[in-house]
Amino acid sequence: MHAIVVAAGSSRRMGFDKLLAPIAGQPVLWHSIHALARCPEVEGFTVVTRPDLVEKITRLAESAALGKGVLVVEGGSERHLSVSAGLATLEEEGFVAIHDAARPLVTPEVVAGCLALARMHGAASCASPVSDTVKRGDGAGMVSGSVDRKDLWAMQTPQIFSNRLIREAYAAVLRDGEMVTDEVSAVERLGRTVALYQNGEWNLKITFPRDISLAELILADRETAHR
Repeated sequence: MHAIVVAAGSSRRMGFDKLLAPIAGQPVLWHSIHALARCPEVEGFTVVTRPDLVEKITRLAESAALGKGVLVVEGGSERHLSVSAGLATLEEEGFVAIHDAARPLVTPEVVAGCLALARMHGAASCASPVSDTVKRGDGAGMVSGSVDRKDLWAMQTPQIFSNRLIREAYAAVLRDGEMVTDEVSAVERLGRTVALYQNGEWNLKITFPRDISLAELILADRETAHR
């Protein structure tokens, strides 16, 4: 299986480049790639990033990939364009895991479990059932209604697909001029189903500065548990 790591975002909500922010002595992106590299089924990487970061990200990715091949390519202005750039580097056969670079807490075991499910169904995504009460808000920031959380899932990455399926899905997205925020949405447009791999591990996406501190605590706790 090949892994595409999407690292082309602008980090507007952070105020600084979150992918290069240190967690436990290594950048966020390093942890994301290193976790994937520790999964035996992952054979190589395509990292999609901003044009101004290609050289820096190449060095960083190679240091994290445990000797597995790394190709760094330029992404686009939107996530779906970046993923499309990564998909263009793939062979037609096999499976691909598409992972947000800002999810440094994924584990090799979760990646392997999601891949096993994808091999059964052609498509699978890490996800967690929504446990919070969910409300709908209006334009003024006031509660306008409730949302039944039954059967609601919060999507995560990696999202894993057969190469043929996800390439077909993104070809349709580009052809129709659509924009999708994750790969499951692209595959849904084809009328295909995606299996949900329930992830019981921490797999937060680094979005706000407070997430850095939380990720450090989780990594430290995992290290203590494995001593």
